[in-house]
Amino acid sequence: MSTEQIILFSLFGGVFAMLLWGRWRYDLVAFCALVIGLCLGVVPQNQAFSGFGHPATVIVALVLIISRGLINSGAVDMITRNLIDSARGIGTHITIMGGVGGVLSAFMNNVAALALLMPVDLQAAKRAGRAAGVTLMPLAFATILGGLVTLIGTPPNIIIAKYRETALGSSFQMFDFFPVGVVCAVAGIAFVALIGWRLLPVADDEEAAGGTFFDLQHYIAELIVSEDSPVVGRTIEDLYNETVEEDVAYLGLVRGKRRLPGRARYATIRPGDALIVEAPPSEIDRLKGSFKLAYAGENHPAVAQDSDLVVSEVVAQRDSLIVGRSALSMQLLRQHGVTLLGVSRQGRQFYERVRRLTIEPGDVLLLLGTQTRIQAVITWLQLLPLASRGLGVTQYNKAWPAIGLFGLAIAAASVNLVDLPIALAAVTALYVIFNIVPLREVYNQVEWPVVVLLGSMIPLGAALETSGGTQLIAGGIVGVTDGLPAYAVLLVLMVVTMTLSDVLNNTATAVIAAPIAVDIARQLSVSPDPFLMAVAVAASCAFLTPIGHKNNTLIMGPGGYRFGDYWRMGLPLEIIVIAVAVPAILVFWPL
Repeated sequence: MSTEQIILFSLFGGVFAMLLWGRWRYDLVAFCALVIGLCLGVVPQNQAFSGFGHPATVIVALVLIISRGLINSGAVDMITRNLIDSARGIGTHITIMGGVGGVLSAFMNNVAALALLMPVDLQAAKRAGRAAGVTLMPLAFATILGGLVTLIGTPPNIIIAKYRETALGSSFQMFDFFPVGVVCAVAGIAFVALIGWRLLPVADDEEAAGGTFFDLQHYIAELIVSEDSPVVGRTIEDLYNETVEEDVAYLGLVRGKRRLPGRARYATIRPGDALIVEAPPSEIDRLKGSFKLAYAGENHPAVAQDSDLVVSEVVAQRDSLIVGRSALSMQLLRQHGVTLLGVSRQGRQFYERVRRLTIEPGDVLLLLGTQTRIQAVITWLQLLPLASRGLGVTQYNKAWPAIGLFGLAIAAASVNLVDLPIALAAVTALYVIFNIVPLREVYNQVEWPVVVLLGSMIPLGAALETSGGTQLIAGGIVGVTDGLPAYAVLLVLMVVTMTLSDVLNNTATAVIAAPIAVDIARQLSVSPDPFLMAVAVAASCAFLTPIGHKNNTLIMGPGGYRFGDYWRMGLPLEIIVIAVAVPAILVFWPL
């Protein structure tokens, strides 16, 4: 073993020990390891920051931005309305989401499949009031497992197929991976849905559980019924029955300038009526999109001309200028282009129109307008802004364009018309151009600590490969398995490949392990196909660390995971995959 290899192995050992300890943030540990590697000369200086421009790092950043676009456009809500039921148990939810993710991953890049479903899962967790970390890791693992099923599902399958063509004269075909892949996927998804999620640490803080204190804040708001709204001709009683599971209360109906008596439960709703509802901001926005309603004042010229609208929560203090007056008398909409969407009065209900309500100290106001205009109103009225919760105005009219652009990019990448990072970059640019993701949100959506982690670890992994360290590990298989039956050698090869993939990029692992697999098969005088299939499965199934697969990295920030959380579910899952994969390979690809 050379000095360079000893340094790199020691450096990786130290990094993983520190990350598992969890005393310091993972991005700081990884970056310090990169600096040490540069100082010791084991990482070339011209490769120091190559990881920050690596496709894996770029994909992670772009996918997070695209996920925000799918939320902003209402595309996610369209899926959740038909797919997600917060009343379902966690196991059932994971089974459905994992099954959908697995099927999508078989025919599209598994990173893109997770990008599509991750916002759905986050929204479902918020509705159910549970920590997102309970279901995000099972979903990520399910999308990885789904990629095993077809040639295009995951890069290692493509690499193995191409290497077979070079070494043996013909490539694996589209569905050659299906028999073994589907066995592994079904067994793996069943495990994460029934048992795996129970092994994860449960966050006990309010923020990890899906929100902060003010997520519980209910506002009384008015929503205007449009001509083409599906609620026209129905009654409030009908809406109660339809949204019985939602966190929404219907308080009444305003027609013209008159509020109908009581809660008007049996009055027929007409175009132009104003529904008075009490709900959290997210539910008000969802209701607006589902029933094609409009915010009061949203179509006013002072507001409608702006496309980059935000929703802000502010508190009226005792000395605020609006106390004792109403939004209408202060001419918030007419003069300042800001509309008062709703008011929360410490749980107390009121019967005045929202814009005509006399504001009292302690009232929490929900304002709609541009960031600049709302900030000016906050300063002018001496209001106290609450901590931002990322509230926004969902642009439901952009849902299909957002889905179409994303689908077109994935299709282009799937047929190799363009590389996935370029396709995702194009989608991101178009999302910004069409204001699906406002420019001010772009950089806020990127999990920068995760970017630093990937950018720092990729050059270290490349240095381990170029130094011969990975070849040293792989070459040891031949010596260790000398004299063992072929199926035992196959098992060892899977274990070693899977271990490498937990440390290195799965693509690099497949490139390194493929020739080793063929060489071992030739030495044993058996068919190389089962060994190549073993490498394909093992290279993709990296579940022990957040750096083993891009999907693992992608969920680290949103799920609130620590580096040491992955092995809890990942280790038994890797054991299960090996336990079912080896017999399946021997049945479908005999030695």
